[in-house]
Amino acid sequence: MAATAGRVIPCKAAVAWEAGKPLVIERVEVAPPQAMEVRVKIKYTSLCHTDLYFWEAKGQNPLFPRIFGHEAAGIVESVGEGVTDLKKGDHVLPVFTGECKECAHCKSEESNMCDLLRINTDRGVMLSDGNARFFKNGSPIYHFLGTSTFSEYTVIHSGCLAKIDPSAPLDKVCVLSCGISTGLGATLNVAKPKKGSTVAVFGLGAVGLAAAEGARIAGASRIIGVDLNPNRFSEAKKFGVTDFVNPKDHGKPVQEVIAEMTNGGVDRSIECTGNINAMISAFECVHDGWGVAVLVGVPSKDDSFKTKPINFLNERTLKGTFFGNYKPRTDLPKVVDMYMKKQLEVEKFITHRLPFSDINKAFDYMINGEGLRCIISLDE
Repeated sequence: MAATAGRVIPCKAAVAWEAGKPLVIERVEVAPPQAMEVRVKIKYTSLCHTDLYFWEAKGQNPLFPRIFGHEAAGIVESVGEGVTDLKKGDHVLPVFTGECKECAHCKSEESNMCDLLRINTDRGVMLSDGNARFFKNGSPIYHFLGTSTFSEYTVIHSGCLAKIDPSAPLDKVCVLSCGISTGLGATLNVAKPKKGSTVAVFGLGAVGLAAAEGARIAGASRIIGVDLNPNRFSEAKKFGVTDFVNPKDHGKPVQEVIAEMTNGGVDRSIECTGNINAMISAFECVHDGWGVAVLVGVPSKDDSFKTKPINFLNERTLKGTFFGNYKPRTDLPKVVDMYMKKQLEVEKFITHRLPFSDINKAFDYMINGEGLRCIISLDE
């Protein structure tokens, strides 16, 4: 890789030319990293629902052509001016949000919402100069979430890369760079269930199951999974879920069902759907006096919900979280270490594997609700 430093690298990338149309494997040019940037050779990437959402152009301001992808693992190829904490050969996880380590949020122990590098779904260029690093026949191709991991090489701000243990298997820990860490951290860092407590998890997709995994690690005695899809219940047992509730099976609000099951409510709940009704249920199903509900799912920006103020006065707590309250550069290496020490089970999240040439099949799996995470190998 040393011979490529400072030069344009031609490589393969899966380009989305239009909303909802299959990605096309193209030969693109990737420019060298500029100030505070790093060029990374992506080894493995996976598909997250956020990629699907913006590929379908349900997000604000559709931007095409674009290279999607943000859940991945790779190796540093070269670094730009000013980058001192990463070097060629380092193993890294790209992250859709960052940690500049200098702003008020980064200096606060209570926040991970970096002022400089916070998620921006609309920006399709690099921060340093407002230009893209991807080109096809001289025309720029837009970036996505500052990562664009559906490419053999990509350029990322150094603050959005977590340096990890080089002995960690990249084809497994790549899933820790987004959804799994989000759900896990929501439980361990925000809900903080005590050993022997009861926990309800709303939504049993990958993020919800990661939240359940966090409850299992914390020693919860009972983990109640709530989902409208009964097919998810058998899979959820692998993640420590002990009870299952399908709201469609009951003629009363699900929060009342859970309160009856748990003698007044669960100690903690984690909402991972983004559905407004689920958010209300998650809050109202926690026990008065000490119950804590954590919102993880992302609603529409115009959504709102209401609950009775007495729920707060009765000492229930409602919290929100962003990326599981993990600071990417500081905390993600520790999550990888949890896996390496066999405290966290990652393999059970990985249900499919594909070569890069079959990346569109990963979209089919997600659209059809098949499996949890599909690992795409860029080393074909």
